[in-house]
Amino acid sequence: MHLRSYRINNYRRLRDVHIELASDISIFVGSNNSGKTSATQALHAFASGSKDKFSLYDFSSACWKDLDDLGNLLEGGAEQPRLPSITLDLWFEVTSNDLYLVMPLLPSMTWAGTQVGLRIEFAARNSVDLLAKFRTARVDAQTKAAALAERENEKYVPWPKSLTDYLKDELLHEFEFKYFVLDRTRFDGAHKPQEGYEPVPLGKEPGGAAILKSLIKVDNLSAQRHLADPAAGTGTGAGRSEDLSKRLSRFYKRNLDQREDDHSALRALFDSETGLNEHLADVFKETLGRLAKLGYPGLHNPRLEIKSDLNPATIMSSQDARVHYVLGDSEEALRLPDTYNGLGFKNLIYMVVEILDLHAMWVADKEQRAPLHLISIEEPEAHLHAQLQQVFIRNVLDLVKNGGEDGGAFQSQTVVTTHSPHILYERGFQPIRYFRRRNIGGEQTTEVLNLSAFYSQTPNDRDFLQRYLKLTHCDLFFADAVILVEGNVERLLLPVMIEKEAVSLRSACLSILEVGGAFAHRFRSLIEFLGLVALVITDLDSVKLVADAEENEDEDTEFEIPNAEAVRPPVRKSGKACLPSEAEALTSNQTLIQWLPKRQRVAELLAATDAEKMYQVEGGNGFKVRVTYQVPANVTWNGATASLCGRTLEESFGLENAAWCQEAAQQRVGLKVRGNPATLDELASRLHKRVNGNSFDKTKFALGVLTESPENWNVPLYIKEGLRWLESVVSLELPAPLPEAIEPGAIAAAGDAAAVAAEAQ
Repeated sequence: MHLRSYRINNYRRLRDVHIELASDISIFVGSNNSGKTSATQALHAFASGSKDKFSLYDFSSACWKDLDDLGNLLEGGAEQPRLPSITLDLWFEVTSNDLYLVMPLLPSMTWAGTQVGLRIEFAARNSVDLLAKFRTARVDAQTKAAALAERENEKYVPWPKSLTDYLKDELLHEFEFKYFVLDRTRFDGAHKPQEGYEPVPLGKEPGGAAILKSLIKVDNLSAQRHLADPAAGTGTGAGRSEDLSKRLSRFYKRNLDQREDDHSALRALFDSETGLNEHLADVFKETLGRLAKLGYPGLHNPRLEIKSDLNPATIMSSQDARVHYVLGDSEEALRLPDTYNGLGFKNLIYMVVEILDLHAMWVADKEQRAPLHLISIEEPEAHLHAQLQQVFIRNVLDLVKNGGEDGGAFQSQTVVTTHSPHILYERGFQPIRYFRRRNIGGEQTTEVLNLSAFYSQTPNDRDFLQRYLKLTHCDLFFADAVILVEGNVERLLLPVMIEKEAVSLRSACLSILEVGGAFAHRFRSLIEFLGLVALVITDLDSVKLVADAEENEDEDTEFEIPNAEAVRPPVRKSGKACLPSEAEALTSNQTLIQWLPKRQRVAELLAATDAEKMYQVEGGNGFKVRVTYQVPANVTWNGATASLCGRTLEESFGLENAAWCQEAAQQRVGLKVRGNPATLDELASRLHKRVNGNSFDKTKFALGVLTESPENWNVPLYIKEGLRWLESVVSLELPAPLPEAIEPGAIAAAGDAAAVAAEAQ
């Protein structure tokens, strides 16, 4: 049995989110404030059965307006709708061997299938009574306030001003958990209920809370792991930190074989410190062995050793064993306290011990043990270098293996939330659950996408994309927008061009991927699946078709064009690079042919409108893709001006910076042609020949441009247009400055409003 999926409603920014889980490990990724942490905290809060883990601020912002509207309804009017609630639907995948565990959740005696569901609802005990109490409290407060002596400019409004104001204090008294059995046949493929469906409430014996506890235990390893730093001293930072030795001591007391009845060990404790150290080494041997599988200590890091620090007689009852770092292999080797190791390894050790501790406590429940244990680990990459992040995620599942002692009755699942592309590199697409931020009607919400679905839907592109991203980087999963560029030259120059033409993009989280014109279209399926904002910067790549008899495999460019018969494979053609002004010139760029704007003739590409260069799904909520490629620009040379178009970035740069590139001082840029071209057409022709010659070094060109001040050269028009489009879409506005005079109470009111509007991650 494992947790197949869960749906959250009205919890923070998770207005209505369905999250599918893998049976072993799932990785939650997305930009900051996309709801990853909320998705794990909701599971933990509901599974704990404690109302104290909820407050009014856990309700989605849209619920606040609904609550206040209900509070303002006239008493005794038409039937009042239910007060908003936070709900969690859990769907368990079960086999025939697990049926005895989920009998209370079977919706009927005729149930057939593999999924059973349980709904937990944090809802008002009695909506009518709650509203009556609120109205009584408000009327009473207003009556007493009215009796006060009036003051000039009176603005005092007594508590409770609104229903949300009332629930800030009374939520835990008025709300409770309610439990329901879910019928899978009344839900669609995305586990969304049919309209009007009302689930069956669970009875009081054994009760929903007891049933939930008998099925799953949820633990959360928070990202806030405050480990001791020797520089912290006794200041504020030290108060929030935790000594690693203390953590290991608690682990020892709670989980390891303490040998309380082993009198030889007890005698060793009193007889000599050496005997005690052997005892500790034996006890911690397995734990330290687990660490070795995760890359610690590695080649050049000091190894761990647990030694007695104080009176051996009290080792079992107080923290008198401490972690030391041993520098060397001899008995005389230097031993340093645990606080003198780096935060990265302390974080790694802390996580391993904590996971082992949580797993051991689950196993120790014996008769009360839930068959499913779910551990969420937040941001394991903290303080860890890239390779160690990969080692951790590669081996984390080994930490919670059952060792075969439980057969198939018990299972562990792991959820990892991360901002690390190195962790994604190690695990690939299938475990990824992508949290995409959306803005619907001014409300910030989240949609969760299952990358394993993308993996199964796109067999042609998935392997290429996964291998390519693993070879480069996976940071597009954390970006506000992605820029796909033609090659290394564009990748090197783009940051400088952004600085020069679209400075506000510096504040956006951009992912720049070098994909080439022949492969950019293969990213289409992934970008559209994720719903990313994307700018594709590519080349016009104009060619002139050559006959079969004239083909030269060393010089010609091969490309594909769609077949006139859609069901037949594309037609392969060969062409020679030519100027865009050539009659009947075609493009060999597959992005322009197959993605946007889906044109083959260069003349049609140059005539394409901005709308034809852009694609967005209707109601896509921010999803947009735009392509930009060389377009005609005004070029001045020898006193003449004409509209010319380059074939590649280098040609466009050479034309739009003609005078600068042809100066003798810019020889290192590599675009200076011999002699002095008399006309613009001659300049364009010779630049084309220069760039396409075997001696032209593109990387040298990019580095030559980078050595010059950006003030000396112009960004090619097509890139300028693309960056300004992206800037208009990914707009980051600075907050308005506070007014000089602030009225009393304005700061508090602003704080309340901000708390409502802000959605916790």
